[in-house]
Amino acid sequence: MFTTRKQQTLAGPVSVEGFGYWSGRDIRVEFRPALPGTGIVFVRHDLPGKPRVAARVENRVEMPRRTTLQLGSARVEMVEHIMATMAGLHVDNCEIWVDETEMPGCDGSALPFVRAIDSVGLVQQDADRPQMVLDQPIRRESGDTWIEARPPTEHPCVLRYHLDYGRSSFIGCQTFELALTPELFRTELAPCRTFLLQAEAEQARAQGIGSRTKYCDLLVIGQHGPIDNEFRIDGECVRHKVLDMVGDLALTGCDLGGRFCASRSGHRLNAELVRGLMDRLTIEERWRRCA
Repeated sequence: MFTTRKQQTLAGPVSVEGFGYWSGRDIRVEFRPALPGTGIVFVRHDLPGKPRVAARVENRVEMPRRTTLQLGSARVEMVEHIMATMAGLHVDNCEIWVDETEMPGCDGSALPFVRAIDSVGLVQQDADRPQMVLDQPIRRESGDTWIEARPPTEHPCVLRYHLDYGRSSFIGCQTFELALTPELFRTELAPCRTFLLQAEAEQARAQGIGSRTKYCDLLVIGQHGPIDNEFRIDGECVRHKVLDMVGDLALTGCDLGGRFCASRSGHRLNAELVRGLMDRLTIEERWRRCA
């Protein structure tokens, strides 16, 4: 059921430009091919010494509403959509050269990154991709939010998310499940955009955050639906939460075999599950499976 595959990298370099939702600063991200075993590594070439930050859970630091990695003084923020793209398309080795702290928000989805990667294509490498296949359940919860992973059944990797904003919200309750493949990632998850409630957007503006971001740049949900925008696909909000799950789970640094289910979970709880998965490995297994 879970077969070993060869590692992959990009056939050539490709870049994406945009601005950060939080900072408002312009940024250029260049994706470069990398040798087998490199993994996904962010390179802050704007800093002295061009420090490298590996996309691994041990480098994750807590920040509100986004996944952030830091090693020493080098930090990269809002990496979840890029990480989801890498995992969803099976890009295993890549150097991501960036000239700012925050990644570009683009349209709030992973689609700009997917299109960039697809424009250059992938090449197979002479090394097996590390795997972690669950043999027992693991769960992390906080209040009424939770995420759990169980051994795989019919498909190697299945993700399911339940979103509940209550009856008074336009979003309401949504559930989505997907057996993850590169093909389905492209069509069912990559186009789905970041969303927030109108009250949350107004609060951020009042704090001086996102002053450059317009309502049409992402999904701002008002009483009657998206403001100055429209949904691309049914269940776009819950699908975006699954997209975030893919990006956060990618911080294991290996392919995952299991059934991953969450209810109202976010980046912090997703990361706690990843840490729990990594803690189960011995030093030898950690090197062999996820080095």
